[in-house]
Amino acid sequence: MPTDIHPTAIIEPGAELDEGVVVGPYAYIGPMVKIARGTEIMHHATVDGATTMGPDNEVYPYAYVGGKTHDLKYAGGCPGLRIGAKNVFREFTTVHCATAEGGETVVGDHNLILAYSHIAHECVVGDHLVMSSHAALGGHVQIGDRVNIGWGSGLHQFCRVGDHAMIGAASKVVQDVPPFMIADGNPAMVRTTNKVGLERAGFALEDLNLVRRVFKMFYKEGLNRRQATEKLVAELPADHMLVVTFLAFVESSERGLS
Repeated sequence: MPTDIHPTAIIEPGAELDEGVVVGPYAYIGPMVKIARGTEIMHHATVDGATTMGPDNEVYPYAYVGGKTHDLKYAGGCPGLRIGAKNVFREFTTVHCATAEGGETVVGDHNLILAYSHIAHECVVGDHLVMSSHAALGGHVQIGDRVNIGWGSGLHQFCRVGDHAMIGAASKVVQDVPPFMIADGNPAMVRTTNKVGLERAGFALEDLNLVRRVFKMFYKEGLNRRQATEKLVAELPADHMLVVTFLAFVESSERGLS
């Protein structure tokens, strides 16, 4: 499939577009951008900065991918943005490059970023994120795989969200949200397990029950983090993938757990 560039689009000298890239009317592609095959940049969309996009992405009208960081520490240079494959950036979404030279903002594969949402500098986003409209990730936020972020949610800088977790709509997240949990509120607190999300991902009933036991130990028995961790290791199969994932996240948390 040949590259299809509308005559009103602006492709700056230096931009690299593979075969099969589609660029719509009045779109803008900056001079340092590299776009892989099958990606479509729709009308009035912008891809700028030191941005590398993998194959089969969709950038909808008025989205701005590769914008300059909002961070006031920016001191020049060409910090990057690296985007994987098969992501969807809907209308008016913004994704910023990193702040520091040599740094990157990273977006993985198969992510759905809905209208007016924002991914800030130095964020690292995994795969299969569903980010609802008007949600925002502050700088340096880390998002695991198969996370769901509800409408209007805001995640504070340096927060992390673990695999298969969910953030409820209009939540204010100021601490880490562990894997497999649902956090909701202002400030967000872990309320229960992400049972429906885990079912949709194909986890077995015994896995769901195990996650429920982890949740009760950490959030329902009045234990502090150290006590809950010790009880989990003593009473649950410590080599189980779900337990290993949860413990690794907890032990590496610097902001504390929601």
